[in-house]
Amino acid sequence: MRQPQSLASIHKQIKESRFVERLWAKDPSLWTSDPKRQKLIKNRLGWLFAPDWTRRNMAEIYSFVTQVKEEGLTHAILLGMGGSSLASEVLREIFGVLRGSLNLSVLDSTDPAVILQKERQVDLDKTLFIVSTKSGTTTETLSFYKYFYERLEKSKGDKRGKNFIAITDAGTSLEKEAVQKGFRKIFLNPADIGGRYSALSYFGMVPAALMGIQLGTLLDRTDRMVKACQNPSPMENPGVALGASLAAWVLEGRDKLTFVISPSMVPFGAWVEQLLAESTGKEGKGIVPIEGEELGPPELYGEDRVFVYLKFLPSPDPGQEKALEDLESAGHPVIRFSLEALSDITAEFFRWEVATVVAGALLKIDAFDEPNVQESKELTKKLLQDFSRLKVWSDPDPGDWRACLEQIKEGDYLALLAYLPRTPSIDTRLQRLRMELQKMKAATTLGYGPRYLHSTGQLHKGGKNDGIFIMLTAQDKDDVAVPGTDYSFGILKKAQALGDFMALRNKGRRVAWLNLGQDVESALASLNSKIGEVGCSQTKKIW
Repeated sequence: MRQPQSLASIHKQIKESRFVERLWAKDPSLWTSDPKRQKLIKNRLGWLFAPDWTRRNMAEIYSFVTQVKEEGLTHAILLGMGGSSLASEVLREIFGVLRGSLNLSVLDSTDPAVILQKERQVDLDKTLFIVSTKSGTTTETLSFYKYFYERLEKSKGDKRGKNFIAITDAGTSLEKEAVQKGFRKIFLNPADIGGRYSALSYFGMVPAALMGIQLGTLLDRTDRMVKACQNPSPMENPGVALGASLAAWVLEGRDKLTFVISPSMVPFGAWVEQLLAESTGKEGKGIVPIEGEELGPPELYGEDRVFVYLKFLPSPDPGQEKALEDLESAGHPVIRFSLEALSDITAEFFRWEVATVVAGALLKIDAFDEPNVQESKELTKKLLQDFSRLKVWSDPDPGDWRACLEQIKEGDYLALLAYLPRTPSIDTRLQRLRMELQKMKAATTLGYGPRYLHSTGQLHKGGKNDGIFIMLTAQDKDDVAVPGTDYSFGILKKAQALGDFMALRNKGRRVAWLNLGQDVESALASLNSKIGEVGCSQTKKIW
């Protein structure tokens, strides 16, 4: 495998600075010299010990699972965003639901069509709602909770709290709400585990147990990775070696980390995308994770790419193998990992958590904060307040998407930000759009709103100004109110889209906004052909 030129010196730096020993001692000076930031980081390194902590609490988790099954609950819906939901979604899609366990799904969209569909898929009286948020204040999560709590009033009355559990930190407003409303259970996570590093704590493991996944097997696999990541030698430490390699490639201009994942493990891409983007995308730099992009011929890629191949040994994809061999022969670096069993996925959670914080330290990035996320939230809040007061607001100038694409240059990436229902047919059409955009020799990403705000949103505003953003919205055919507010989920979704649009504009990003109307699929098909025309002329112009 081709190695970056600076890797040997980086390995030397890691060894001489006793990086591994200091990491496991929770030394915050690895990331910053600011005393205030160090204090905050010190309280964000508990994830290193999360597997042991979860093992000690397995009996409590399984006692709870037994109880809800015995009482006849058949489904579970996890209400969450970003780090509180992505690991559970990955495990659900990889493992499925084992017989006799709760059929669990994740709700992380404020699109009214998605919420209504989720409601129709279950018997509410037999559904456990998992209200999952570290801060206890996440707007989307609490809005979902209010909606379903109200829906259960007629059938369950004062006993509806028994259909809810909370996963949060101690002392949050959600904990107080859960006590007041009589939630069935409150799982209090360690406060020193940040949201995107919480996969191996209650946030990921309680839903896994409800689905029937054997936590002991997951943790046994993870323990091997944990032990290996304590090795002080950077070349023999799987997490540190990966983090060092990623940082070295970024320093050489290859900051678009492109994931190629065996079909059985594809869902992992969304989780690692969030981890990398939100942890490293700040201070005008960072790693741009590219997941879900269809592989093309070597000439389609620029000098900004590194490829990571996660190969599931029981069922590898020959097409992926051949494409990666061609890419490597053409000079593109390819990093390879092999997974022997589905349960290896949690070991990969840990490997990539270590790699991310190592890369952050080497690139002089605080891997534990998200300084640019708040602006979108504040703009959304203001828009909602304006709507509640005026019942209307003025949309900003949407910009010209053609003009945005005409500004593309080597090393840029193109991001589709879709405030649309995440259905198979819409996703297929959006992937076709990505394929057209790829012809411009640019990396492409696809994020569904508002979930990307808790994932790549930090990178979009805090990373390098090398992104071109096309925001896609539509008119909702149906809408539902958010209980206890003056607005609906449709209005909330629009406010989130507009808030982020304005935040991107404020950061000087190249962004355009397209309203696709009510017939989303026809509009996407039309847009696909138009982008193809622009892409063809633009490719000739640049390359």
